[in-house]
Amino acid sequence: MIQKFTHPYSSHTPIFLIGYMGCGKTTLGRALAKATDRDFIDLDFYISQRFRKSVTELFSERGEEGFRELEREMLREVGEFSDTVIACGGGTPCHFDNIAYMNSRGLTIWLQAERGRLLSRLIRGASRRPLIAGKSPEEISRHLDEMLEKRRPWYSQARMTIDSTLLENKTEIAATVSGLLSRIDAY
Repeated sequence: MIQKFTHPYSSHTPIFLIGYMGCGKTTLGRALAKATDRDFIDLDFYISQRFRKSVTELFSERGEEGFRELEREMLREVGEFSDTVIACGGGTPCHFDNIAYMNSRGLTIWLQAERGRLLSRLIRGASRRPLIAGKSPEEISRHLDEMLEKRRPWYSQARMTIDSTLLENKTEIAATVSGLLSRIDAY
């Protein structure tokens, strides 16, 4: 069951950044938090710090289902904080009722990057990402297409969508944040 957006967006409610891995949630999240004088929380890092294990280790020990349950609990914990920008894991909105929860607590923003840029970012950082670690570039490409299609129904429930293709340097990041801020102000 999908909840309606019942929590009005204000300058204190959380901003949740969602999208596929490599779309720039952490990069944009840090810059957006700084520009809005909010705290930045990377959900995967938060989980790692709380449990003193990497996401890869938690995935390995608990399996994906066990990790997703833990992720859901931690999402609800950080979702209660004020004045935050929260970069969610790529799968966070796609499990349980997480996207409905985020929409009820604050502003959800789907970051979409052009496929080629996304693929290049994923190949560069594959070893840090449990779902694609050890895969060849061709396997990553197939995995990317499959997962984007599978996750689109959840991502599309975000209240706002932005293009996160241009986040490769400080100038591009600043321009993306500026454009996003004008959209948030009008929200």
